Amino acid sequence: MNLIFLGAPGAGKGTQAENVSNKYSLPAVSTGNMLREAVKNGTEAGLSAKRYMDAGDLVPDEVVIGILKDRIALDDAKNGFILDGFPRTVEQAQALERMGVNIDKVLNIHVADERIIARMSGRRVCSDCGSSYHIEYKPVKSEGVCDSCKGSVELRDDDKPETVLARLKTYHEKTAPLINFYDSRGKLRTVEGQEKIEDTTRLTLEAIDS
Repeated sequence: MNLIFLGAPGAGKGTQAENVSNKYSLPAVSTGNMLREAVKNGTEAGLSAKRYMDAGDLVPDEVVIGILKDRIALDDAKNGFILDGFPRTVEQAQALERMGVNIDKVLNIHVADERIIARMSGRRVCSDCGSSYHIEYKPVKSEGVCDSCKGSVELRDDDKPETVLARLKTYHEKTAPLINFYDSRGKLRTVEGQEKIEDTTRLTLEAIDS
């Protein structure tokens, strides 16, 4: 079962992808985490991606697709996977189809912009493993320390209010058209994001089973 999670930045698609990953034993492939890892390791693709990420722009398709192709070729993705953060444009979705990757369902986690801005100011991310937390909805057990790897948990620059507004603008211009793209293919399922993570998870699982 190959799934895609769509949604504006901060809508909670990463958390839902993780929950679904645990339930169905499917790897959650976050292109955001892969890009940050490439930047951290100073790879050629990472250095190329960093210029665009620092400016708040989308990373070019050829950079993202190259990293993604390597990831879904690994053994743990042979029985299916969850894509979180890819595709971000219709052109990327078309490229995914040209790669011969069949997507079974696309889950669109919908949350209003004003709620997203409030949410993201409380988001924290592990600088080592990329695990996501929130000071209200998903706090760490120990202040500033990742539950998974004990790395440092911090507010990313791209979660600051001024950057969030720029990211939402980019999302509506570039990524939101994917909703119609996958709806026209009969693969879209829209889930209304709830205040409680577990409520959104319940609706997400119902959408997958529908």
